[in-house]
Amino acid sequence: MEHSSETGRRSPTADELAIWRSYVETSEEIRQAMAAGLQATSGISPGDYAVLLALSEADENRLRSSALAEGIGWERSRLSHHLGRMESRGLICRKKSDNDSRGAVVELNDEGARIFRASSAPHLRLIRQLFIEALTPEDLEELDRIVGKLRQHLKEEAGLEAPS
Repeated sequence: MEHSSETGRRSPTADELAIWRSYVETSEEIRQAMAAGLQATSGISPGDYAVLLALSEADENRLRSSALAEGIGWERSRLSHHLGRMESRGLICRKKSDNDSRGAVVELNDEGARIFRASSAPHLRLIRQLFIEALTPEDLEELDRIVGKLRQHLKEEAGLEAPS
């Protein structure tokens, strides 16, 4: 593949687009398989799992909703709707912040903690089955290197795109 100093100004080649499409489609297939597996084994969605994981790792199993949204990479409105559904299922509680009347605190309750613990082993088995077993240790190291490069590039691009 050809690389030039003007890569940002030219269209991707057919080969580059094929690699991009393969990456996007494979990522989506993995996400769908993980979602189906998690739903089948634990009755929760990947979004539920992400929220429960973040809360289980937080001090006192609670986070401000803004910190939770940032931590899992969701828009606040998406998180708010999702938390409403989780709250109605008895997995979390939302309370007004004791220190700050502007925001809510999201807390992992006993049922959410139980569901999270019960879903963790099946979730980890799915990761092994769908991802790790498909790759050699060398492949995993190379993928880690590539993902690191992509993350660094995205950080640099975000820095360039930031308003002055």
